[in-house]
Amino acid sequence: MPANHFLPFLDYEQDTAVCKINPRVDFAFKKLFGSEENKDLLISLINAIVSEEEQVVEVELKNPYSLADYRAGKLSILYIKAKAENGRWFNIEMQISEDRHFDKRAIFYWAKLVTEQLSEGMMYKELQKTISINILDYDFVPDTEEVHSCYKIINTATGKDDKLHDVFELHYIELKKFNKTAHQITTALDRWSSFLTTAHQLDQEHTPKELASDKNIVKAIAAIDRMFNEEERQVYEVRMQSFADVASIIASGAEKNIEKGIEKGIEKASKAIVLNMAGKGIDIAAIAELTGLSVSDIAALLQNSNEH
Repeated sequence: MPANHFLPFLDYEQDTAVCKINPRVDFAFKKLFGSEENKDLLISLINAIVSEEEQVVEVELKNPYSLADYRAGKLSILYIKAKAENGRWFNIEMQISEDRHFDKRAIFYWAKLVTEQLSEGMMYKELQKTISINILDYDFVPDTEEVHSCYKIINTATGKDDKLHDVFELHYIELKKFNKTAHQITTALDRWSSFLTTAHQLDQEHTPKELASDKNIVKAIAAIDRMFNEEERQVYEVRMQSFADVASIIASGAEKNIEKGIEKGIEKASKAIVLNMAGKGIDIAAIAELTGLSVSDIAALLQNSNEH
């Protein structure tokens, strides 16, 4: 597997004259769409993905972006949790690092959000539909070139959605499969996909008319370069470097160990990744989120490294 397969999101850095914040990096995505002042952008993104019957007018952010919370480790997992005015719950996540087991993770976070709805004394009938939206910067769903894939629980005998288990809905948006030119953009999802994949090329003077006609896209473009203060930019840079380290070490580790077996190479690369990230001061929860390793395995690896 070529090394550049793991580094598609670093192209925005090549020209410092147009260097912009990459909205696909989860820390930036969280602030852009998970801040109170940008709830209109989140609503627009949600409505671009869900069906007409699931459209929302207002959302309440249940874990809004906060630098203080991130600094304290409370936002080490940077998904967005929101509740709509119609009672629907949403989990929105941006995943930039390739994770071949993301389907299990998506189900886990969906289930977690469902269980969080019930407090002591509440009844199961009070559970609301929970919609998981996962935006991936890599190909994941096999045997389809569609950017958007939606999963529901259906009756396998009839092949129909009879609404009996209507609390479940899961979406994947695969940005690597989005290849429309500006002239081919027709839907709101097209516009958001284009923004997320080409933000490094956009500004108020160089925005295709197909995007410029959408006030939410215009607001996002204006916000992307000025949304970080100095401390936030440093956090963002560390986050970016962490992704780059993961990508580079996995790529080189896999290539160097290909004759001995990919699994052994990945194991060696994972150890190097953990030590590298820990050395940069990244907390264990964040390392676990980025690498897919368990917190206990990371703690054991770090302890073993310290002993040697």
